[in-house]
Amino acid sequence: MKLAFYTEEDLPLLSYELDDIQVRYTATPEQALQRIKDKNSTDAYAVTIFYNEKAVGFFVLDFGEDKLDLTENPDSVLLRSLSVNPKFQGKGLGKFAMLEVVGFIRKHFKNCNEIVLAVNQKNDSAYHLYLKTGYVFNGKTRIGRNGVQYLMCKEL
Repeated sequence: MKLAFYTEEDLPLLSYELDDIQVRYTATPEQALQRIKDKNSTDAYAVTIFYNEKAVGFFVLDFGEDKLDLTENPDSVLLRSLSVNPKFQGKGLGKFAMLEVVGFIRKHFKNCNEIVLAVNQKNDSAYHLYLKTGYVFNGKTRIGRNGVQYLMCKEL
């Protein structure tokens, strides 16, 4: 398993559909890539999760202004749009990615010292994944597109 910056060659394997529940809480890789393109963002980096040399998952590291809705730390990054191809769920790939992202950020973004994210309070499996991988919920919330979100962080 490994993480790498997204390349267009990854897209065919990342063109997966998420079930109705998952779609409420996260974007598909194609949707997330379109958002980056629409915003003409130079501060967002798409990352591919590989398993046995196949692209099986995806997330975005966003260094733009959106992160300041979750933290006052200008040296933080907002982790968003995490998903794993449903064919590969249940293998610990999300957990691996959330543990491995620390080293990935330290290697490629040396000034970054905190990861922040927002997870819907009804997305229990994602919330517990983040807790298991060292993210902290300090009681702060916000209203997202599908209800209350917990604001979580992890110091690097």
